Amino acid sequence: MIGGASQNIIALTDSLFLYHHDQLMFAAMGFVGVYYLIIAAIGYGFSRGGQIFIARRMGEKNRLAIGHLTHTMIVFELLIATLMFLLMKFGSEPLFRLLAQSDTIIQHSLEYIQYRSWGIFFSYLGVAYVALYAGVARTSIIGYQTLVLIVVNLILNYGFIFGHFGLPTMGIGGAGLASTLAEAIAVVVFTGFIFLDRKKNPYFLFQIHPINWKSIRQIVRVSVPFIVQSIVGLGSWFLLFTWIENMGEEELAVSNLGRIAYLIFSVPIWGYAAGIQTMVSGYIGKNKLKAVIPIIWKTARLSLMTTCLIAFPFLILPEFFLYPLLGAEDMHLVYEAKPVFLVILGLLAMFSVATIFFNGLSGTGASFQGLNIQIVCTLIYLLCAFYIIKVRDMGLVWAWASEGIYWLLILFASSAALQTEKWKGIFD
Repeated sequence: MIGGASQNIIALTDSLFLYHHDQLMFAAMGFVGVYYLIIAAIGYGFSRGGQIFIARRMGEKNRLAIGHLTHTMIVFELLIATLMFLLMKFGSEPLFRLLAQSDTIIQHSLEYIQYRSWGIFFSYLGVAYVALYAGVARTSIIGYQTLVLIVVNLILNYGFIFGHFGLPTMGIGGAGLASTLAEAIAVVVFTGFIFLDRKKNPYFLFQIHPINWKSIRQIVRVSVPFIVQSIVGLGSWFLLFTWIENMGEEELAVSNLGRIAYLIFSVPIWGYAAGIQTMVSGYIGKNKLKAVIPIIWKTARLSLMTTCLIAFPFLILPEFFLYPLLGAEDMHLVYEAKPVFLVILGLLAMFSVATIFFNGLSGTGASFQGLNIQIVCTLIYLLCAFYIIKVRDMGLVWAWASEGIYWLLILFASSAALQTEKWKGIFD
């Protein structure tokens, strides 16, 4: 759960420290944070395709193929990272000026991206490692790596944002620099662990593999829909935050607080989502097709119960539970966000079930079908959100509530696609 949500955790810690430093910088994180998550999710989307194939080969006990798939993922991730780095360096400012209205928000966002863009190489390499160990079901290792990332990011954020430990006071730029350095250190630690891992030998990770273009085409075919899904899914959220930024800096700050709550309580959901992909693909590799639907239902129930158990008290009484994290003297943002928190509680309940069915469908290899579902659902959701925010001007609470339409559509479409069983025999 923790390893699959590393980017969310980084964005969370960046926002928490900026909350205590400057409200406008905190508000800007609600805008630029989602933008960077889109970039990071592109690499994560490719790794999900690789994870599905690794799990499939693990189910078939074809360990030689696992090393080859890992090499292929790493090469592709670094190529994509180079393209994304160039995009952030030269495309961020024109995009921000096109979408945002506040010059202050734009300048803070550019300051963050100036340092954060270098972290994309380490982020993409890290998700390739995560895909390997998730695919072979050794996820505790991912947790250790993420723990290193969290601890280092916390220490460096404290230093660079506020100017402690003899470091300069950099504000939001310091948050970007701290997160980049934390990812670099975590990847170095993860790489060192792989070298020392005694169980790595059966996967032939350090053997030179000949180029297998069929394998590359398979990974690309399965991964491209995941990448497009990431752009469509998080892109719609970025657009939503752009519309909220147009409502005012106060609304953006409140929404960033809501985003923090969303990120915190979505951690177990994404953990279950990554797990169901591995389990579904592994069962298909073992030719246990009848076990696919039952395991998706069981995981969906676990995801819903875990999410509600964790999120309910915090979102019902945020002024009590969130004070240790946000304990600034001025708690007005927390009180302003209470109606949004109640909406988020309902969204998390729908999200926790819908995303399990959606990722279960993806785990079968039906990624293009999943892409079609997401595109249609996102278009309907954005039309509804545009009507609520831009046409009717119904306010911040209804802007957030519009996302419920998306998750209900995803749930119904994914469950219907699974029941048709057209996913059986998609690829060998």
